[in-house]
Amino acid sequence: MTGERHPDVAVCYLIRRGPSGDEVLVGRKLTGLGAGRAVGPGGKLAQGESPSEAVVREVREETGIELDVSSLEARGVLRYSFPTKPEWSQRSFVFVCRSFTGEGAASDELLPEWWPVAAPPFDRMWDDARFWLPDVLAGGTVHASFEFGPDLSTVVASDHEAFPAGRPT
Repeated sequence: MTGERHPDVAVCYLIRRGPSGDEVLVGRKLTGLGAGRAVGPGGKLAQGESPSEAVVREVREETGIELDVSSLEARGVLRYSFPTKPEWSQRSFVFVCRSFTGEGAASDELLPEWWPVAAPPFDRMWDDARFWLPDVLAGGTVHASFEFGPDLSTVVASDHEAFPAGRPT
């Protein structure tokens, strides 16, 4: 990992009670970095915008779902390094939200779908998600760095620490 400055992004995993248990909103990214992958709604912070303000805006733009900053649960920070494509490197602020208005509708950027919290579509997600997302969805937090290999898909190095729910970070 380098000390270079990269864009800040924010992502939010919306969780609701479904007919068969808790569900998480994950969508197929339709444009830009990660197109075709399953991701949580989110995106780049605008100039002067906080991570929580950005994620509220991005969730609305990508899914039509409305949420309030006060309902966000900050769950950690992830750093991504792509040595063979440094412009993809970024820092990501991770949130969970359980209180929101709307079901989620497709946009030009994301095709949202509800998945069981116990079974997110890891085979369609970025490789790093399997290391930290289960802990976040279970109520924990994470602080991590991931380096992706030349294929731009596979994690080749990581330094991550997950904190289960109820344990101080």
